[in-house]
Formats: sequence, C-alpha cells, structure tokens
Amino acid sequence: MFKQIIKILFCWVLLALCTVSASEEYTYKVNPGDILEISVWNEENLTREVRVLPDGTISFPLAGNFSVLGKSVFMIRTELARHLAAFVADPEVNVAIKSVDGNVVYVIGKVSNPGQFVMYQPMSIMQLLSLAGGLTTYAKANDIIILRRTEKGQEAIEFEYGELEDGNDLDKNHVLKSGDVVVVP
Repeated sequence: MFKQIIKILFCWVLLALCTVSASEEYTYKVNPGDILEISVWNEENLTREVRVLPDGTISFPLAGNFSVLGKSVFMIRTELARHLAAFVADPEVNVAIKSVDGNVVYVIGKVSNPGQFVMYQPMSIMQLLSLAGGLTTYAKANDIIILRRTEKGQEAIEFEYGELEDGNDLDKNHVLKSGDVVVVP
C-alpha cells in the first residue's frame, strides 16, 4: 500500500513538472516594438502605454529605464513593483501586452508575398510560407534557410519543404522565433 502511494505521488510530481515546463515554453516574451499597458492600482498618475525600445528597455515614472527584453508579463510586473516600492506603499502593478508589433518574422526570396509578418501565436515555418502566399514556381523548395540570431551569433537552419510536403520529417516544421528571416532561393 505504501509503495502505491509513493508511486502515485511520484506520478503527480512528474505531471506537475511537465505542465510547468510546457507552459513556460509558450509564455510570450516581450520584444522591441511591443506596446505594454502599465497601471498601478490607486495611482492615476502611474498609468501609461509604453513601447519597448529597440534596445529592449522601457521608461516608467519613478522606476526609470529598465530592460524588459525577453521577459514575461509576470516578470515585468514583479520587477516594476520592486522599483516602485521605494515610492509607493505596496504597489499593485498591472502589466498587459497591448500590441505584439515586435514579434515579427521575415520572408524573402521566391514566395508570392515576401515581407514582414507579425506572429500573434506560435507559428511554424509551413504556416509562415502559407501566409506568404506559398512558393513561386522557380523556388528551390529544398534549399530554404532560416536565419536566426542567437547569443552565439547568427545561425542558419536548413529546411526541406519537399520532405514536409510529402508528410515526412514533420518534426522539422520548425517553430519560428521573433526576428527569424526565412530565405527562399
């Protein structure tokens, strides 16, 4: 009986860990160009819409400039409350993302509609190519490259459209990240 209880508890712990990691994976992280709506309860002078600057910072009264790049709404709210605590007793901060204008990807090359696309939800490369109107007749479908900036520099990820089109290697339908550039030769 005791072993069964231990097994059940172990399963619950594993399930909880999986749930946390999955939700963190799809939690939106703020990008330059996004617009945040920030308010402090009971402080009318501390309500603002702010655009995230190209360097990933915002400016807010009493808190000054601080970085929000790559942070979730929860993280920004916590950090802003910490900054304001010196001026406002027990600040109740609310942060909402009003616009995700900074969450963009680009498609260049031989697609029907090249350009910049805002991602309002997680988007795969196949979804992006669909939004771009699909490949043109002369596109080299198996030579597509995703250019991605990482902490280590620029990374080139190869993508073979033909494999996915045939239903093979579906795990290679990469989920795009903000700032990715898809090159269709």
